Amino acid sequence: MTQQAIEQLANEIEALKPEFIELSDRIWELAELKFEEFESAKLQAALLEKYGFSVTRGVAGIETAFCGEYGSGGPVIAILGEFDALAGMNQVAGIAEEKSDKPGASGHGCGHNLLGAGSLLAAVGLARHLEKNGIAATVRYYGCPAEEGGGAKTIMAEAGVFDDVDLALTWHPAPFNGVRSTNNLAVIEYDIRFKGTAAHASNAAHLGRSALDALELTNIGINFLREHMPSDCRIHYAITETGGVAANVVQARAAGRYMIRAPEIVGARALAERVKKIAEGAAMMTETSVELELGKATNSLLPNLTLETAMHEQMTALGPVPFDDADEAFAKDIQATFSQEAIDSSIRLYQVRDDALSNSRVDGSQPLHRGLRAFEGKSHFRAGSTDVGDVSWVIPTAQCWTPAWAIGTNPHTWQVVAQGKSPAAHKAFVHAAKAIAATGLKAAADPELIDKTWAEWSEKTGRNRAGKTR
Repeated sequence: MTQQAIEQLANEIEALKPEFIELSDRIWELAELKFEEFESAKLQAALLEKYGFSVTRGVAGIETAFCGEYGSGGPVIAILGEFDALAGMNQVAGIAEEKSDKPGASGHGCGHNLLGAGSLLAAVGLARHLEKNGIAATVRYYGCPAEEGGGAKTIMAEAGVFDDVDLALTWHPAPFNGVRSTNNLAVIEYDIRFKGTAAHASNAAHLGRSALDALELTNIGINFLREHMPSDCRIHYAITETGGVAANVVQARAAGRYMIRAPEIVGARALAERVKKIAEGAAMMTETSVELELGKATNSLLPNLTLETAMHEQMTALGPVPFDDADEAFAKDIQATFSQEAIDSSIRLYQVRDDALSNSRVDGSQPLHRGLRAFEGKSHFRAGSTDVGDVSWVIPTAQCWTPAWAIGTNPHTWQVVAQGKSPAAHKAFVHAAKAIAATGLKAAADPELIDKTWAEWSEKTGRNRAGKTR
């Protein structure tokens, strides 16, 4: 694919961006939680239809999941978008201080308003370019809800909605620009609920059976377990119910939510069984009953270096994100809220060592990343999880990152929400759209690339394109 074709595609996307910036900002304001993104999904689907996509709603039986398709023949290129927010993360936009105008409300603490708008823009831009240039391909945009704690892509993958796709592309907001090949963790989430017997905590404590005691014992048991599990596994929790605030009552109800992560889903399942035994033991010790409800289970991410290399090549041709002095100034104000340790940690987390566009090294002295992360052509560990992983085990999948946030910004923080409507964030998602669309164009024009991605996928999974064992 020529530099001229990439520039033409980029210019076409640039001309489309005002409507998608408006979409991103509106979804930021809606900040709808998992499986409740009714207005956000409606806005995205309507924009797809405006640009000629045929839209199927209620995909995989999920009310807020949908799929838009444009074109026919050639390879089927999937572009994945998200639009769900996080609970309790309301934050005023455009300021460098923690401030909520709706305390307790939700907010886009992971930038999914940007993610969805950027992926949608990529789909529309790519579809229009393919048609204009007479290139046969089918573009599909998958509106994927509930990435935060819902695992909708897992449900969608199990329903077979990706089975006839040739490859999938996506992106995520970050402090850095580039492709990063990662082995994300598989995750299993359980809600553990205890039921006991209420009693007066002073004159009839012997008649009570404390669900809160059982929950505390579960957490103690898990703390002991952490010494005896692999170092690359993780267990996190939140107490979701304490049974009340009265200290003179033996609490009859208590519950917690537990996320169990491991490099592979088999390891996560084995660790989850140990957690279940701890909870059952806590129930026995306190003479309470316990109920475990599976919340979600998502697979680890299967990297595809062939497709990631192709995406890196397109990002190299595109160059850096065109930030200006005003973007730098706001990012500098945001960065001033971080410790040097947080900035250094951010650079280490994203494994940014060298720059593909210059000889300079990223050290955090610039608040925005104005280069391109060098792609090392190999995968490395990242202690996070995403339901994109379940898609990657069905079809070859690649994702990129673009710098919507100041260097040092950690996901799921107020700083992410504060930057969610900034001009720099808008530029970053438009840049991501260009990178995704250019990679899709490369695949549509080069069937050999698709064959190579599938050869790598087959080698890693032991399955061919039909899903059968070789």
